[in-house]
Amino acid sequence: MTETSVDIRQVCHPEAVRRFDTAELRRHFLIESLFRPGEVTLTYSHIDRLVVGGAVPGPEPLPLPAPKAIGTASFLQRRELGIVNVGGPGRVRIGEETYALSARDALYVGMGAGEVVFESLDPEKPAKFYLVSTPAHASYPTVAINAETARKVRLGEDRTANRRTINQYIHPDVCRSCQLLLGLTVFEEGSLWNTMPAHVHDRRSEVYLYFDLPAGQRVVHLMGEPQETRHLVVANEEAVLSPGWSIHSGVGTSAYAFIWAMGGDNQDFTDMDMVAIEDLR
Repeated sequence: MTETSVDIRQVCHPEAVRRFDTAELRRHFLIESLFRPGEVTLTYSHIDRLVVGGAVPGPEPLPLPAPKAIGTASFLQRRELGIVNVGGPGRVRIGEETYALSARDALYVGMGAGEVVFESLDPEKPAKFYLVSTPAHASYPTVAINAETARKVRLGEDRTANRRTINQYIHPDVCRSCQLLLGLTVFEEGSLWNTMPAHVHDRRSEVYLYFDLPAGQRVVHLMGEPQETRHLVVANEEAVLSPGWSIHSGVGTSAYAFIWAMGGDNQDFTDMDMVAIEDLR
């Protein structure tokens, strides 16, 4: 039987978040222990009904269940799914089709595509499948995506330590989806700041997964209302939920990469309400 852990996160009003201490911020917005050997771990967020998870198959294949929180007979009955492998080589079986995913390869899976099953090619170096799902209203084809086929946006400067490449994996110019957007951001050597200058977008919520962060290093993730900022100290392979009213930015103590995913009212990546650095508090 597949081991599955499901954590439920409720919506928090920004006025309440202003009074949160560190433990409360972490309990409501930080997702820890995403990748547990031999398990599927899911977090169901009432922010835009996002589901965030990890699957680490061992010697045996690991199916994606449909827990009670989803409310349907199968996971993809009324949902779409983005998958990114951040571990060893693996395979994902979608219905009758099988897709090989190496590190940083991704897969968009449309509503109604069938059962999802995860496999590691080498259980000693297991695949780590990162999962983000949003509700869906239509069915679109499953598409395999990697860094070569992604849409690339290059931003930042050396002098502000934020030179980076945004690889847009699930994006209208790459593949069709109902509302899910997903991409992977990598940094030039010496750059450590992400999403600075910061922004908010009330039309969409977001989730960040930080990974490829060396042992003992951390990312200081900035969140909160622009004039009431807070921070989370984030370890490797941990994720942060970001509601529409919150900025989402960070800086690492060492090199890292991150996967961003969004769901909400539109798929316009540039729909952002910018916040000037001097206006942050």
